[in-house]
Amino acid sequence: MHHLYILFSDSLNKFYVGHTSDLSERIERHNRGGDKFTSKGQLWNLVYSEKFQTKEEAYKREREIKKLEK
Repeated sequence: MHHLYILFSDSLNKFYVGHTSDLSERIERHNRGGDKFTSKGQLWNLVYSEKFQTKEEAYKREREIKKLEK
């Protein structure tokens, strides 16, 4: 199972969109500062997620959402 997820940082007032096969581990990694962009905005809170059967489907949805941001 793969997930599209959206996180929000109150300190940055920003959203982060990503995809992963292990949602809880990925959120923990963001909050530990394990990613360049998200290390600046701890604490990240999950505000939305969707489940997909394949990584490709989750990544496709991530790209769709990121296009909406522009």
